[in-house]
Amino acid sequence: LYARRASSIDVDGTSLDAVEATLDSGRHAVEAHYHLSLTGREGAGFLRYGAGGFYRRHRDRSADTAWPGVARRQVSLIVFLNSSRARPAPGEFGGGELIIFPESPDAFTTLEAITVVPREGTLVAFDASTPHEVLPARGGTRDVIVDWYY
Repeated sequence: LYARRASSIDVDGTSLDAVEATLDSGRHAVEAHYHLSLTGREGAGFLRYGAGGFYRRHRDRSADTAWPGVARRQVSLIVFLNSSRARPAPGEFGGGELIIFPESPDAFTTLEAITVVPREGTLVAFDASTPHEVLPARGGTRDVIVDWYY
């Protein structure tokens, strides 16, 4: 049973530099929104979800002795590079929604899941300890940039 079916993709140096600079420049806005002092980022990753690609419910921050940086993650970032379509044409994709499961600070309140439909250019930021998942993509490919502020 797989937790994720997606591939890391390589991009050219010029594109990577532009993405890194943009994410660096957005750090102060994220700090202000979350009332945090952030010290850096893990580094942009580019993921491609082909037809049927998914990521089961998980958290981006955890204690992992094999990967200590995961415990430092404070805010998760996802940038959608293309849009999901209700009726995908050839080469387009449907589905691939990001589902975020906010957790209540008390055991008596249940919060509704948040469904984010991929829209090209949209950046989503959330606490890295918040459970989330990616529903299966249908048709074409779902492309995203992922990163984490420390």
